[in-house]
Amino acid sequence: MDWGGTGGMVQMWIFGLLVLLGVILLVIVVVKAFTGGSSTTAGSGATGEVGAGPGRARVILDERYARGEIDTEEYQERLRTLEEDGR
Repeated sequence: MDWGGTGGMVQMWIFGLLVLLGVILLVIVVVKAFTGGSSTTAGSGATGEVGAGPGRARVILDERYARGEIDTEEYQERLRTLEEDGR
């Protein structure tokens, strides 16, 4: 392959950087795939569950109630719904 002088050297460097970035991206994707892809730093409460599911839904509900995003009535209604779905 004839890269054609100094311009060719620049093209080789750019190509090399793109390959390196591709390899790094591939490593990141593979690591996330094997670790479940979870990047949350917040704990999930007493259950120790991370990710989707009824345990995580309860944690989110508790957090929203604690922040005042929902009132007591809505919290209790949604909690009942979660408990019914979990049976």
